[in-house]
Amino acid sequence: MADLRRCAHPKVTVTRELPEVVMQRLEQLFDATNNRGDRPLPRERLVAAMADSDVLVPSVTDTIDAALIAGAGERLRLIANFGAGVNHIDLRAARARDIIVTNTPGVLTEDTADMTMALIVSVPRRLAEGEKLVRSGQWSGWSPGGMLGYRIGGKVLGIVGMGRIGQAVARRARAFGLAIHYHNRRRLPAAVEAEFGATWHADLDDLLGAVDVLTIHTPLNPDSRDLIDRRRIALLRPHVFVINASRGGILDEEALVDALEAGRLAGAGLDVWRHEPEIDPRLLALPNVVMTPHMGSATYEGRVASGERVIANIRTWADGHRPPDQVLEGWV
Repeated sequence: MADLRRCAHPKVTVTRELPEVVMQRLEQLFDATNNRGDRPLPRERLVAAMADSDVLVPSVTDTIDAALIAGAGERLRLIANFGAGVNHIDLRAARARDIIVTNTPGVLTEDTADMTMALIVSVPRRLAEGEKLVRSGQWSGWSPGGMLGYRIGGKVLGIVGMGRIGQAVARRARAFGLAIHYHNRRRLPAAVEAEFGATWHADLDDLLGAVDVLTIHTPLNPDSRDLIDRRRIALLRPHVFVINASRGGILDEEALVDALEAGRLAGAGLDVWRHEPEIDPRLLALPNVVMTPHMGSATYEGRVASGERVIANIRTWADGHRPPDQVLEGWV
């Protein structure tokens, strides 16, 4: 059972620079140490922070593994993650130490869906290639065969993971005339399917063979790691575009590059990477891949809203109550 004793003025360590308004509020409410250098804390500083804090506020760039958690001080009782994804935190190790883990779900849904839709449009329409052509000074003007891409209206969009973000993408995609097909562990209620005109595929392999554009929106966990692997990429037809704004570990990047280089896929739009910030140089050389630097959730409003959720979780816990965004068993 997690320790929910009141902690009147907790010592809080924040690992990354957050919006100034959030950092100021943290300092007003708690004994907070903010990282205003905006560089990930080296491991030795994470060790020191976890040894001497009541609350740690990490982000996706921090690997909070079992060894770090095992070495944490007895006073560390809450890991209040800044962000929805918690695949960088060893949840089993935290639970074994009775350390509560919270996240910030739902805050970045619309922002991530906007970015996904931008990639869905930009890859088939070759927007990145066109922008580079204009900047190069080599554009010779309009021509009937110049920069031909593919329209997305009337195509089939396959959504892997139909949670908050998947549904937000479906809502946008319907407005662009895309037909919605999806794979989810559980089928959505009939009323929700009717809203999107969505077709459920109980078998992921069956979905992959039916789509023109594939977009991934499942959290990264042991069940979803390498979910779209080499075998499943081979099930996609050669005209398919692959979009990933979820987590890099869900998609086998090496297999994706091999398929793109061989012409067995039409293109890809990637906002997340397997080994961030390193990117396979073969991807950088491919003209039919649109690449963005993990910016799907990067809006000022979203970052502030995430910070407010972190603060709410800490305050609730400090008052001796269970935080509203505690990550539960199903995430492990």
